[in-house]
Amino acid sequence: MTVPVTIRLQEADFDVAREVAALSRGRTDIGAVVSFSGICRSDKAGGEGGDAIAALMLEHYPGMAEAEIARHAEEALSRWPLTGITIIHRYGRIVPGENIVLVVTASSHREAAFQGAEFLMDYLKTQAPFWKREEGAAGPSWVDAHDRDDTAAARWAKS
Repeated sequence: MTVPVTIRLQEADFDVAREVAALSRGRTDIGAVVSFSGICRSDKAGGEGGDAIAALMLEHYPGMAEAEIARHAEEALSRWPLTGITIIHRYGRIVPGENIVLVVTASSHREAAFQGAEFLMDYLKTQAPFWKREEGAAGPSWVDAHDRDDTAAARWAKS
């Protein structure tokens, strides 16, 4: 059986419950579904303090971003016995309280579903070709990468 993989980059918001249901509906081979949803918050990235943000602006290279995300989804499938993956990442202007990203993984057992979801989120946070700019009272500013995100992603490096 071919494992269903859905990757969407979109401006529009998404419904987390609907996406989880779409991946698992009618499936009897799934024993675990793990979902992670990232939501835009109003404080500065990394809790660095300062003014609240009014919005995030996310940019990407269409085509290249989808291909890179698909490559990492394939890697997750090669590492764990996953039975389904859904990745949705928004771009454009996103205000606090709105969804940014969704990763859903399915497997026969929870361990693979959890590890697959963590691997994919660590990749999206550190290596996916997206650029974030925060809008605040002091004007727009680009969001830099954080060492803690790189440390989390490093655990997946193959030795």
